[in-house]
Amino acid sequence: MATYDQLTEWAGPEHVTRAGRDVVAGWQIPESMKTQLVEVGIPVAPRLIERVAMQSEADPVLHTSQGPLYRLTEDTDPYRPTERSRFGLEPETGAVYFVMPDGEAWFANSGVGVWLDALHLYGSCVTASELLGEPDGSEEYLSEDEEERTFAELNRLAEELKEIDPAAFNGYEGFLWPAHLDRWLY
Repeated sequence: MATYDQLTEWAGPEHVTRAGRDVVAGWQIPESMKTQLVEVGIPVAPRLIERVAMQSEADPVLHTSQGPLYRLTEDTDPYRPTERSRFGLEPETGAVYFVMPDGEAWFANSGVGVWLDALHLYGSCVTASELLGEPDGSEEYLSEDEEERTFAELNRLAEELKEIDPAAFNGYEGFLWPAHLDRWLY
């Protein structure tokens, strides 16, 4: 399982937020997941998580197509600043969903631990990759060779993510990881 030190290795300590015990104390999720949020934390991840914004309320505040979820993160769309996407946590099961601005919930991972493992793998791969890293604006288009290498990297990343949590790849529509990786170049 991912640790705080592993997350800070690629994200930096200022970009990993640990939950306060008092924040998650009233959440209706397994105790082991509360411990993971407190001890490991949530990283800011390139092209995926802009800001960790864990709710402090005991009842879920994020209203979605999946039902109410505990809010974990909040991101604004740079093209529509009033629209926000978020990661949320399902009460009882602890399943993690990516919530679109319209409230549609896409399944991300089957629990907090595998979500943090997936974020660690994703973040460490993206930050270490010259092809998957944040664009520097100097090149708009990839060469054919770069495009092939990027697809190969994305396929490897997808296979490794699938090993972490097979349930996250049980479909495409309504599943975060396959859709996110597939749309990387678009």
